[in-house]
Amino acid sequence: MLTVPAALSKVPEVTLFFWLIKMMSTTVGETAADFLNVNLGFGLSLTSLTAGCLLAVLLLAQMRAQRYIPALYWSTVVMVSIFGTLITDNFTDASGIPLLFSIIMFSSALILTFMLWHRSEGTLSIHSITTPAREAFYWAAILFTFALGTAVGDGLAEGLNLGYLPSALVFGGAIALVALVWKGLRLNTVLCFWLAYILTRPLGASCGDLLAQPVNNGGFGIGIVEINLLFLASIAALVGYLTLAERAAD
Repeated sequence: MLTVPAALSKVPEVTLFFWLIKMMSTTVGETAADFLNVNLGFGLSLTSLTAGCLLAVLLLAQMRAQRYIPALYWSTVVMVSIFGTLITDNFTDASGIPLLFSIIMFSSALILTFMLWHRSEGTLSIHSITTPAREAFYWAAILFTFALGTAVGDGLAEGLNLGYLPSALVFGGAIALVALVWKGLRLNTVLCFWLAYILTRPLGASCGDLLAQPVNNGGFGIGIVEINLLFLASIAALVGYLTLAERAAD
């Protein structure tokens, strides 16, 4: 596997902080999309357009940056999470496309992205994101994982009527299984990373719905606004810590 010094990569090291922020960003992606669409009355089309424009601005800034900047990188991830959720919502709610079809379509798009990425660059390792081409493949893959994760999560929680808590337990267990297989059987690190990355999307969404949805819908009834504020504050605190750590390392 091709590796490069961490300082040269445009993405963060995969640590506990990485997974904590990633999962919270998926929760924000789920709840923020619902908040803008339903609570503020933006509607699905305007919400999607707004999120798409913000994502384009952040992606441009991220691609033009010369190094990994924690605040910029994670802001982009949060917006990808929101936009990825909206892509699936548009297919399901606006166009009436079945979730199974969305799962097949996004899975195919993700596999194709990986194939083109590997054919072009010879590696799928996130530790080698040092060129514009690799970064473009990386963010395309990230977007498809969020869209796919949303479809899988919705399909399990709603299509099979499993509910939010059982769904969260299923996806949490699946991530734990990937970690055990990686640790115990030494399964390919890159494969395990992307499997875990996909699964954290429906896990975060299930946790977000579980916390925010009313009690009579199977949730804890904390509320969308409160969950968004709590998780955004937590992300900001962790990103602030990582930024200070980056500066101290320089």
